[in-house]
Order: sequence, then structure tokens, then C-alpha cells
Amino acid sequence: MSRLVNRYGPLLSTIMIAGTAVWLLMMVVLPYFVMAEYSFHVNVPELERGGPKDVYTLANYASLFAGTDIFTLDLADDLKVFVRTIWGASLVTFLSLAVCYPVAWHLAKVATPARAGFLVLLLIVPFWINEILRTFAWYIILAYNGPLNAALVGVGIFDKPYRWLSGNSGVLIGMTYAFLLFMMFPLMNAIETLDINQVEAARDLGAPEWQIHRRIVIPHAKPGIAVGAIMVFVLAASSYIVPALLGSPGTRWFTETIYQWFFEGQDWPRGSAYAFMLLGLCVLFILGVMRLFRVGLTDIAK
Repeated sequence: MSRLVNRYGPLLSTIMIAGTAVWLLMMVVLPYFVMAEYSFHVNVPELERGGPKDVYTLANYASLFAGTDIFTLDLADDLKVFVRTIWGASLVTFLSLAVCYPVAWHLAKVATPARAGFLVLLLIVPFWINEILRTFAWYIILAYNGPLNAALVGVGIFDKPYRWLSGNSGVLIGMTYAFLLFMMFPLMNAIETLDINQVEAARDLGAPEWQIHRRIVIPHAKPGIAVGAIMVFVLAASSYIVPALLGSPGTRWFTETIYQWFFEGQDWPRGSAYAFMLLGLCVLFILGVMRLFRVGLTDIAK
């Protein structure tokens, strides 16, 4: 606070702090507060809100587990979707890390600055296009008679076209691509701070490449991996466009269920409760990643 005042003066600092506070209050705190209050109400017509039938309840949260048999693992429909979303978002996070790690290493420590800048530009340019258009592009690429199947069948990898859009494959591919940069840049930033002399010393001592990455590079890049994993998981779990366009009815995402309760079922209390359970899941994942990688908020902020 004192550094901010010393740099910009008391008047400008007060305006900046007040503007930030108003923005957070109006765009973050109040909407969440209203949604939280909604989630504890029963679903009644608008004219009956505030009346004797409009009471507080935990039924909206319990409804996610209604009809679930724990002993036979027979889950309720909405709970199945919730579990599928957790698994899918975790898999997208792992795929993003697997794809981005070698690229981030190459850009940070192998490529020349000019080449690295050119390759980063090639990565960024497609993301100047709207997310919906990029998702539709993947819809065309992954179509049954699309260019991907034509190429795979043409080179003899597949005997017949594969239905990418009838299961989880299309959603996983689309999400991995959509959130690639959120894993790439934290990894690059973390790897760039590694002293290359450590790697050279390990090579001089005869260490193979895989051991260098396992014992030197990956431990050093833990904050970057943690930040990337958090961002990709949260964005994947809360994504709506990609699973709606590239998924099928049997691979519905939990965000689609929330949308249905809000707008098709007109049950805002249940939709709010489901949204907060998804938010709680994301918070638990963030805390779990921080504990797993043994990083704190200071490490992540770097």
C-alpha cells in the first residue's frame, strides 16, 4: 500500500484502489452472494417469492445425490455427469501438461530467441479468433467425413472413419487445444529461470535426458506446473462451449446440466446450488495441487 502511494501519489492511489474495490464488489462479490442466497431457497413462482412457501432448505444440494446407491455404486444421473466432469477435466489437465512440457522446454532453453519468438507467435495467432469459431473449426476437422478421418484413412492408420464426436474424444481434443496456452506460458516462465549450467553439469556427469528432466527440470518447474494445472482444470471444468459443440448427449458436461436447470428447467435455486458445488470442487482442486507440489501462493504468484 505504501509503495503504491509513493509511486502514484495519494489521490491516484485512492482512485485505483476504489475502482478495483467497486469492480470486485459489483462483478464478483454481489453476483456470488445473490447466487449463494438463491441456492438455499425452494423453487417457487416469482409471485410467491418472500411468501410462506419460500423457505430456506438444503434440498438443492442434496438433490445431486438423490437416488444414489453407495453400496452398488449406482449413481444418480446428475452425479454421474459431475463425476465425468471431474475425470474429464483432470484428463484434459494431464494431456495439456504432456503436450506443453516438451514444447515449453524447447522454447525456453533450446530454441534461439528469434526462433522462440516466432514459434510463440504461431501459437498465439490462432487464439486471436473467437473461441466459438475455433470450436466450430474442430467440429469440422473431427467430423465423420472431415479432413482428420480422410487423412488417417488415406495413410492406412484407420480402415474406416472414426466417430470422434460421438464420445469423449472430441471434447478432450477440443479442450486440450482451447486451454493449451494456459499451461504453456506458466511452464515457460518457470523453465526460463532454470540455470542451464545445472543441466550441462548433469550431462557432463553422464546423466540421461530423462533423468535430467526428472531430477532437475521438473522439480524446478513445479510452480509453473501447479499454475498451469490449476488454470486448465478450472477452465475445463467450467467450460460450456466446447462440450456443447463437440460432445454428445451421452457425454454431457456438468456445466450443461447447470445451464439446463437455470434456463430450461427454470429452477434457479438448484442451478445455483450445482454451480456452487462445481466452485467448491475447483477450490478443493486448487488446494490439493498446492499441497501436492508443495507450493504456496507466493510461489504461484512468481
